[in-house]
Amino acid sequence: MGGDWSQVFAGYRATVDFPGVTYWRELADAFPDAKVVLTVRDPQRWYASVRETFLSAMGPDDEPPFPAEEVARFGRLMGKLMGDFGERIRDERAAIAEFDGHIEEVRRYVPSRRLLVYEVTEGWGPLCGFLGVEVPEGEPFPRLNDSECFKDLIPRLIRE
Repeated sequence: MGGDWSQVFAGYRATVDFPGVTYWRELADAFPDAKVVLTVRDPQRWYASVRETFLSAMGPDDEPPFPAEEVARFGRLMGKLMGDFGERIRDERAAIAEFDGHIEEVRRYVPSRRLLVYEVTEGWGPLCGFLGVEVPEGEPFPRLNDSECFKDLIPRLIRE
């Protein structure tokens, strides 16, 4: 995707997850003063989560467990969410190598002054410190991207 990123992000200050992660390099180049938060986690736990969410949403013959009219939408959604993994997502070893490679590529590409390598289990402190904002007092750290929440989200995303 080419184009004018400043126009795409007019009125916005940030992007998280998809689709921004697909264009991380282009966005880092287009916004050279922007801070980049690279979330990391244990690769085996990450793959276990993929297995419980994305892969479990597919039936035994790669058919999603949704009515026929929703299959096409599901396929497009999964394609966007899987990004560069493609079929390698089904091969645990290959997917973890891709996952680790992505982390190393971002670490090499983004200058350390702009980059926070962050585990969400660290909570507000490192994130707020990096962004130069106060820790929200009395506000628990959000946990909206866990496997259970995601399993509940997939059917809703497809319908909408």
